[in-house]
Amino acid sequence: MTSYRITLLPGDGIGPEITAVARQLLEVVARRHGFSLVFDEQPIGGAGLDATGEPLPASTLAACLGSDAVLLAAIGAPRFDSLPREQRPESGLLALRSGLGLFANLRPVKIIPALIGASSLRPEVINGVDLVVVRELIGGVYFGLPKGRVEAEGRVRAFNTMAYFDDEIDRIARVALALAAQRRGRVCSVDKANVLDVSQLWRDRVEAIHGEYPNVALSHMYVDNAAMQLVRDPRQFDVILTSNLFGDILSDEAAMLTGSIGMLPSASLGSDGPGLFEPVHGSAPDIAGQDRANPMAMVLSAAMMLRLGLHQGAAADDLEAAVDRVLAAGARTGDLASDPSTALGCRAMGDRLLEALAANET
Repeated sequence: MTSYRITLLPGDGIGPEITAVARQLLEVVARRHGFSLVFDEQPIGGAGLDATGEPLPASTLAACLGSDAVLLAAIGAPRFDSLPREQRPESGLLALRSGLGLFANLRPVKIIPALIGASSLRPEVINGVDLVVVRELIGGVYFGLPKGRVEAEGRVRAFNTMAYFDDEIDRIARVALALAAQRRGRVCSVDKANVLDVSQLWRDRVEAIHGEYPNVALSHMYVDNAAMQLVRDPRQFDVILTSNLFGDILSDEAAMLTGSIGMLPSASLGSDGPGLFEPVHGSAPDIAGQDRANPMAMVLSAAMMLRLGLHQGAAADDLEAAVDRVLAAGARTGDLASDPSTALGCRAMGDRLLEALAANET
């Protein structure tokens, strides 16, 4: 029997709750499809700070590097907000991405018919939306140097540097173009080339790499227009390729097309080594420990892990089908329910998903 090592990073806030649901479901589909999963839970973010004083303990990074895939729930808590930037929980996530060499972030946004009424946009605008944001993850303004804060002549100046090397752009462009070739064959590269030198290099390199993918249609769009077009006509997009900062913003905007950020998974991939799979949402400290979290994005992230990280596509199909069946039957967590009195808690939604898996087996 094939066995895979999975590093689980429950993290902070609602993270442990949604991790417990995903782990149960993964154990069921693994047994059904004839492979085994060996889980190793490690601290990160605020949990890492509590355990070791570091947002990414060295032991956590070592465990991740030695695994076949990494499944992360969420990080962050208000009690750490007063710490220096490099000691906050979020710094642990940036360090993990860098330590694993995860340069490509894939965030799919697909409208689930049962949830079309949950979106704030009209059904005729979002019906049929199926896009993927491909975001460069370990370059750009979040990692560029120099950065910092200085005092001069009685004033304080803070600065960050948005920078990309040509090869960094080339490799993320290839990811987006290759993905589009497997989908509907369209890439829209988003930049700010009319203002930024770094974006002009971005556009030049994307054009150059496009020559390797003659069957993919390439277009370009300025980021401000892209933000507008995502709410005006999101169905025009297939694969959106963009930089770290722009992708961070646009992917969250795209997430809300579905009505809840609690429904969306993501994958972060490198050239080799384990991928990192995580929900798009945050740690939701306001509802942590109250059994009110929506575990769906974590479950769908686990499905992405099965498909992209472990190449167990049939098992991934089972998880995704369970989500679809439960939603089609009307089950909703609080973030999706029109009537709060009918909302399911995190554990109850997990039970519904387990029942849907069992029903599919028969």
